[in-house]
Amino acid sequence: MRPLRQSMIDAMVVRGFSPSTRECYVNAIYAMAKYYRRDPAEYTAQEVDAYLLHMVRDRHLSYSTMNQAASAARFLYEKVLGHERTLFHIPMAKTPDKQPELLAREEIARLFAICWHPMHRMLLQTIYATGLRVSEACALHVGDIDSHSDRMCIRVACGKGGKGRYTLLSPTLLGLLRIYMRTFRPKPWLFCDATGTQPISIDTAQRAYRAARQHAGITKSGGIHTLRHDFATHLLEGGVDLFTIQKLLGHGHISTTARYLHLISPQFRPPKGVDPLDLLAGLPKL
Repeated sequence: MRPLRQSMIDAMVVRGFSPSTRECYVNAIYAMAKYYRRDPAEYTAQEVDAYLLHMVRDRHLSYSTMNQAASAARFLYEKVLGHERTLFHIPMAKTPDKQPELLAREEIARLFAICWHPMHRMLLQTIYATGLRVSEACALHVGDIDSHSDRMCIRVACGKGGKGRYTLLSPTLLGLLRIYMRTFRPKPWLFCDATGTQPISIDTAQRAYRAARQHAGITKSGGIHTLRHDFATHLLEGGVDLFTIQKLLGHGHISTTARYLHLISPQFRPPKGVDPLDLLAGLPKL
């Protein structure tokens, strides 16, 4: 499927798909080709449908994983091979809307305190205090931090879908970052790998979060993205309006941000201020 693979990659590059999306789509079509052992261009809509069913029924994969393969197939057959959707229908499953397990403020403070690696701790604190996606936090440059008194923001050069934006830089986070930068002198990446020449990987960040969560005795599920959920929910509880939070998170639709309305604690009493880091009891010192 090499010529078809290249045609698919070229079509995604022209449309500005991110490298991770391109890799995901190509891998999904490759897996389907391994299943049928034929050129994907020869498949019927019924065969694609049967493969998606096989993913869920026989391989017991999640519906979100199946939908990822379905999206890749839709792109291949509609955009690359030119099939009309009405004649070459590929179904998408309705996935259950699961609410994430949020961490309590005491758990977040414990998580930071137990994280022994200063750079990993600073990364986790930055994600919680800014609401960045882990990929966005890992890709931060030192120059993205704008600490001028009339700015106080962090630039997200390339967020999801290639969209840039700004998020808040609280005085508490700025103070922690200044201590961190005086100690480690990072350049150009704010958080770099062991060689100092590349940004820290997403896998390393995820492992750091899981290790800190385990050592802190936190049994709630979820990965490092939980800190982004906590950021949004705690700002809502602090009185920040939904539209502002939407812009800080980089959501394209307000309905995506509105899900956090269901996560607010019914026992919550708004504290003074809205800085997430200031809401924690006993911040660890670097």
